[in-house]
Amino acid sequence: MDILLPVIIAYLLGSIPSALWIGNIFYKTDIRTKGSGNLGATNTFRTLGAKAGIVVTVLDILKGTAATILPLVMVTPVHPLILGLIAVVGHMFPVFAKFKGGKAVATSGGILLGYQWPLFLVAVVVLLIALKITKMVSLSSIILAIVFIIYTTIYAINTGDYPFMIVIIILASFIIYRHRANISRIRNGTEPKVKW
Repeated sequence: MDILLPVIIAYLLGSIPSALWIGNIFYKTDIRTKGSGNLGATNTFRTLGAKAGIVVTVLDILKGTAATILPLVMVTPVHPLILGLIAVVGHMFPVFAKFKGGKAVATSGGILLGYQWPLFLVAVVVLLIALKITKMVSLSSIILAIVFIIYTTIYAINTGDYPFMIVIIILASFIIYRHRANISRIRNGTEPKVKW
């Protein structure tokens, strides 16, 4: 139980469909029928507005953080990064939303917040700079994923924290794969842009 229970809790935390519940409860809207149909912060911003988008972003981040810090409140030999990773899997394939979830960006950020919070701040800055330049949330997320693959590889070589590198590479791969439709639209020049 020291292993199974934290794993189950981490998955259930990740499975909380913030965008779906916020949309249904406060806006009487099933976000899966609007915009891209994705249960993520970006689609929430576009379809329900900034206030809902910010709330969903924060909640999705905290899912990853809560799972990552579970070992602080539970006795478990499971590495915090593994629990965070499981929460991201729950976010992408949520049991509470027919296993159709978001694209893993915010919840992955939550892992950084729980494991090394200064890197979370770095990630936010990198994302905002990329967003300012590209004006595309999807491309900015992909750029962030690539930057962190490079950073954590160098970091692991210097510190020996290879579990961190491996988890970041897995998370970055999730993010890039989940944006494959966006990549096609970027190539075609049809990807929506953010208006500043």
